[in-house]
Amino acid sequence: MSDVAAITNLVQKHADLKKEIAKVIIGQDEVVNRILLSIYVGGHSLLIGVPGLAKTLMVNTIAQTLGLDFKRIQFTPDLMPSDILGSEVLDQNRNFKFIQGPIFSNIILADEINRTPPKTQAALLEAMQERSVTIAGKRHDLKLPYFVLATQNPIEQEGTYPLPEAQLDRFMFAIELKYPSVAEEMQVVKRTTNDEKPQVNVLFSASEILEVQHLVRRIPVPDNVVEYAVKLVNSTRPNQPDASDFVKQFIDWGAGPRASQNLVLGAKANAAVNGKFSPDIEDVQAVAMEILRHRIIKNYKAEAEGISEEDIINKLM
Repeated sequence: MSDVAAITNLVQKHADLKKEIAKVIIGQDEVVNRILLSIYVGGHSLLIGVPGLAKTLMVNTIAQTLGLDFKRIQFTPDLMPSDILGSEVLDQNRNFKFIQGPIFSNIILADEINRTPPKTQAALLEAMQERSVTIAGKRHDLKLPYFVLATQNPIEQEGTYPLPEAQLDRFMFAIELKYPSVAEEMQVVKRTTNDEKPQVNVLFSASEILEVQHLVRRIPVPDNVVEYAVKLVNSTRPNQPDASDFVKQFIDWGAGPRASQNLVLGAKANAAVNGKFSPDIEDVQAVAMEILRHRIIKNYKAEAEGISEEDIINKLM
């Protein structure tokens, strides 16, 4: 199949996938879309939202429709790295045997990731970047495709440990979940208080997702689009000689090069699912908020004046 035909096929499969997920998840269309885009390029997503917005159900449903293995890890203060990665144990013959942890799955839901101490959070770093883990000096490759979808409650800060910048940077998207509208919430209540359980169909396989990831990376990008993405990221850095007064006034640290890479990859995926064979600047802008939101560190002046990361990104765009 040619790349043109493959993109046309992806547009249809993407639409079918969203319809299938909508059997279970009401509303949250943009959230589902962003998660799927990250999957199409092999990226990880951080879902930020209050309890009860169906974050776990959403991830589980997406895993089902994609035909992927799914494991949920509940992050708690007493969770240890070995609880995630696995450990070596002595078998009956007194030989060391590696017992795999839940991280050995296609999709990992890291539920309430900021409830566990930094030592345990760091257990995900190698897995997210290298798609492998090292136990007792031995490297163990993870199954591909591999995604970490983490959730975080933005309100409750008691007993939480903020994610280090190095880990935040490994998430392609930071996606905010909003409350449903009254009409959507009525649908949710009707659907979840009866005895019916909707069944979703599997529309992809692991090998097909890997093919989509290769397809998206092969999409050509014009130089002006790459230049726009790089300049947008560069404009978030207050220590640059040409940084604007606005950025110097309200930002402590800007986004790094991984943001530029993700902007181009996200733009490619966004173009592909909309039937375009090459991304334009609008595709970069479509994914910029979720890619830059968690990579910009505001200063106290921005906090005091009530200026959000979204305000800063909108102004820079």
